[in-house]
Amino acid sequence: MDRTLPDDEGSFVGRVEELASIRSELSAAGLVTLTGPGGVGKTRLARRIAATDAPGAWDGVAWADLAPLRNAELLAATVADALDLQDHTPRMPTEAICGWVGPRRILLVLDSCEHLLTECAGLVDALLTACPNLRVLATSRAPLRGGAESIVRVEPPASTDEALALFADRAHAAGHPLRTNEERRLATGLCDGLDRLPLALELAAAQLRIMPLPELCLGPRAAVDLPPMTARTELPRHAALRTTIGWSHELCTPVERLLWARLSYFPGRFDEHMAREVARGGPLTHDRVADALAALRDKSVVSERDGTYRMLDTVREYGRMWLAELGEEDRIADRHAAHVLSETRTAHAEWFGPRQRDWYGRVSFLHADVRLAADHLLTTDPVAALRMIGHLTFFWVCSGYLYEARQYLERAFAMLPGDCPAEIRTQGLWSLGLARTLQGEPEAAKALELQCRQAALDSGDPTGLGAAAYLRGLLHLLEGRPLSALTVVDEALLTLGTPREGRPAAASAMCRLVRVFALTATGSQDQARREALALRGVCVGSQEYWTRSYLDHQLALIALMEGHAKDAVDHARSMLAAKRHIGDDFGIAMAMDVLALAQCDTGEDWAAAYAFGAALRYWASVGHPQRGTPEIALLRDECEARLVSRLGETEYAGVLEKAASLDARELLVWAAGGSPLPGE
Repeated sequence: MDRTLPDDEGSFVGRVEELASIRSELSAAGLVTLTGPGGVGKTRLARRIAATDAPGAWDGVAWADLAPLRNAELLAATVADALDLQDHTPRMPTEAICGWVGPRRILLVLDSCEHLLTECAGLVDALLTACPNLRVLATSRAPLRGGAESIVRVEPPASTDEALALFADRAHAAGHPLRTNEERRLATGLCDGLDRLPLALELAAAQLRIMPLPELCLGPRAAVDLPPMTARTELPRHAALRTTIGWSHELCTPVERLLWARLSYFPGRFDEHMAREVARGGPLTHDRVADALAALRDKSVVSERDGTYRMLDTVREYGRMWLAELGEEDRIADRHAAHVLSETRTAHAEWFGPRQRDWYGRVSFLHADVRLAADHLLTTDPVAALRMIGHLTFFWVCSGYLYEARQYLERAFAMLPGDCPAEIRTQGLWSLGLARTLQGEPEAAKALELQCRQAALDSGDPTGLGAAAYLRGLLHLLEGRPLSALTVVDEALLTLGTPREGRPAAASAMCRLVRVFALTATGSQDQARREALALRGVCVGSQEYWTRSYLDHQLALIALMEGHAKDAVDHARSMLAAKRHIGDDFGIAMAMDVLALAQCDTGEDWAAAYAFGAALRYWASVGHPQRGTPEIALLRDECEARLVSRLGETEYAGVLEKAASLDARELLVWAAGGSPLPGE
């Protein structure tokens, strides 16, 4: 879970007493909330706590960044994602989180709660009631008012020396270290003038890129402030920060100010391409966006890491106020939604092909933007909202966003006009049917599949018919009816044709995948292997991973049935290697099971036990004890009985427990690459 911790931007200076106080409170209270004005350093303190606690202090650490979250209904889903929980059940996210955390010692950080105070307090109370060893560290400008809350008020550094050390560190990063006693004297006065507020000091130090220290010390001026906002309520904020942000704004050129305002609409990280597509217009030409973005970076209005940018909450709020003053909120919202829709359309079109792996990463990066765009489109264009979420079905399924996808799809259908294009309706019905299938609601999924098939028939859409056939075939497989699955997909394949290398067809490939599963389950291993290898060749030639990974699962299972355990190990590892590119905890759990079966047959008993433990770890993350095609269950039971006999019940149980406690990604790297057992 600690993989979700954000990178620290800049070195950490001082705060020794505050850190000790927070750790002390966490040892006694279920909820510790760091409060204080924007820019005082709450997030950085929380990050330091999460990143530097002694090894073994926690079973896991999770970081939930709530700043980009605009839809309060997705709070629990956001926390579940931070906990690396990809729930494939119809449970509400809060219930799933309670079951996942259970008695484990987890540190959950909720960063930037001030716009969701009531919701955060309710969620935390529910989690702490059910999870006795959970600790929650929240950052907020105001207390959550939760039942078990301990409030730690974060103030600017009390010591001028500590504030000066922070300013000197940031000045050095800006390329202008303090070299003389006179410079340190001037800087000391500046720090005191800014009330030693950390963000104010960082913004001021950034100005050393464009002006000398003596000139810097002449400002900021109190006359520079936020724009008048008579129509809205403003959160209390520190006067020094108001002044410094306003001063930074005044030092920007008009074009930079305009870009600042438009970029403030982004909920989280963005890249230069997104900035150009959403923020250009008027004086901000395509080329000038890049120049203005570089200038804002140099002035610390935005921070850059690995080619992506972000604004701090307080700086973003300032920009949003100016965006409203300019009367551009609706126009930028429309442009942002149009851009996100365009990206998801391309991702959908290129899903079966060489860019599949890249699109999984891209869609993950765009997650907060997709949410924001979907919420906007649901009020302005529900058809576009349905199209966009439909485009993301496979990406979100692999990422564990089933609850989220279902919520958006059901909301879109509730608002859909009668003249919705048939293609979009068909895609949406299929997407919702798949979500309900994977959440373990087959009856609801069957009804949606019937509607999807009828909509595709009415519009003469062969791709829609193929998608419906895949969904129906999948339902038959999960119910142990492989012959029915064969009948369904064979009928669809007469229309869809055969996918060929260089001309991949997603619907055809998915139906052929169902066919391979069905052939295996009916005992036609030779034919299943031939068809799996043929389709896998198409996938390899197209650099496609999702279909290929499940073909490797079936090839491993067929090899096991034919007594070729070493081949089964290779196929299982190939499946896991593919999953490293695209995620999909459900598929990883299936692969771990088949790897354990194969290693048991090769006599690698300890490795097999670890693989079963890893499988349990992943099955727990998707909310199922163990699931998959029915024929696996008997093989798994027989294998575990052999391992208990060989290793002993106590040793076997100990290995399972140890494997299940390890980091999931560490287990995946081991299982995919055949490296030494994790933790050894």
